[in-house]
Amino acid sequence: MSDIRVRFAPSPTGKVHIGNIRAAIYNWLYARHTGGKFLLRVEDTDLERSTPEAIQVRCDCMKWLGLDYDEDVFYQSRNVKRHLEVVDQLLASGHAYKVERTSRDGKTGIVTMFKMPKDGTIAFDDIVKGHMAKKAEDIQDFAIVRSDGSPIFHIANVVDDIDQKVTHIIRGDDHVENTFKHICIFQALGAPVPKYGHLSMIVNQQGKPYSKRDGAAFVGEYRDQGYLPEALFNYLLLLGWNPGGDREVLTREEMIRLFELEKVHVTAAMFDPKKLQWMNGEYIRRATKETYRANFEAQVKAAGFDLGIFAALKSGLQELLLDQLQIRTKFWNDIPAMVAPFFTDDYPMDEKAVAKRLRKPGVKEILLDLADRFEKLEPFTTAAGEAMVKELSQGQGMGPWVHPIRVAVSGRGEGIGLFEMCEILGKEKTVARLRRAAATL
Repeated sequence: MSDIRVRFAPSPTGKVHIGNIRAAIYNWLYARHTGGKFLLRVEDTDLERSTPEAIQVRCDCMKWLGLDYDEDVFYQSRNVKRHLEVVDQLLASGHAYKVERTSRDGKTGIVTMFKMPKDGTIAFDDIVKGHMAKKAEDIQDFAIVRSDGSPIFHIANVVDDIDQKVTHIIRGDDHVENTFKHICIFQALGAPVPKYGHLSMIVNQQGKPYSKRDGAAFVGEYRDQGYLPEALFNYLLLLGWNPGGDREVLTREEMIRLFELEKVHVTAAMFDPKKLQWMNGEYIRRATKETYRANFEAQVKAAGFDLGIFAALKSGLQELLLDQLQIRTKFWNDIPAMVAPFFTDDYPMDEKAVAKRLRKPGVKEILLDLADRFEKLEPFTTAAGEAMVKELSQGQGMGPWVHPIRVAVSGRGEGIGLFEMCEILGKEKTVARLRRAAATL
């Protein structure tokens, strides 16, 4: 164990943005890598927006992603008395003062201001960004208590960090300006200044901050869309850090062992939805056969298909179907559409695929000829079917035969291996579907 203590300090006033949860992931990994403590602090001083429901959303997202914390949750709202006691200390020491201010709505009240030093430079060595410095005179005095007597973020944040003995603060680089102010509060209180690491922003394809306008931006949305927590965790980790080499899909143990805050990238990280989809598929492909089969059966039942049809498949064909599906599944909820042709003859036809592959001169004749050839084929296996069509193509490529067969027997332009699909369906269904498709042209 080390004395390193980091914290994730969200304001539970809405949904959990992926940028916030990435900061939590980095804090969690840093604590686990160093043998330190990962703390959860709920900055719930906005009582109107910090509802129990909003707090629960944060906790649910963390639990879903496997972000466990080491001590009891620290609620900022329960530390207000302590915040104000520290403000009194600052007033007594001359580091703060009261002033009358008029708000935008015209109301006048007394606020407490922190008095910034006017000489010298405020500097710190950022673990991610390197040396950071700013002239003290360039930062104006700032409010730490509102006119209604409630403490403002700046003082509450610093006091809570002191009370929780936080040693390292890892947060977004939108807080850099706050850090210069907070360092001065730590120093005014004679408290040790934590080490800081500021994470670059997550941006869209145009280099602007990633938001809901660019797609799903909140953790709950990705969960609802069928993303695996392991995949989202892994992907967000790679938005600003990599383990070196070509490795991208990592176990949680590898992440903990390899993660170093000093290797976090300084440049902004571009969010790529297609890469996240690929990552999700990789985790499904790497799932155990037992896990895949359980999810397959759950999805089939949820879609209203008869699992007895699957159970009735000949020896080896169940495994063939599952193996073919697993390497192509990106989301668990992809499965019903992929397997519909195996459970019903009333499967939907993709009109684009039909127009592209079937509504061409000569295709009807090709389908009827193939139906006759398949009907005579013995044994009706993957290898035999592929060999037959390969012979028909005479080395010119099997596309003119393969694509019409696929759309005719499955209604889709893509899917599992074609000849594997025909073997699983069986000769009778394959031939009947080829002739049915030909009859509609």
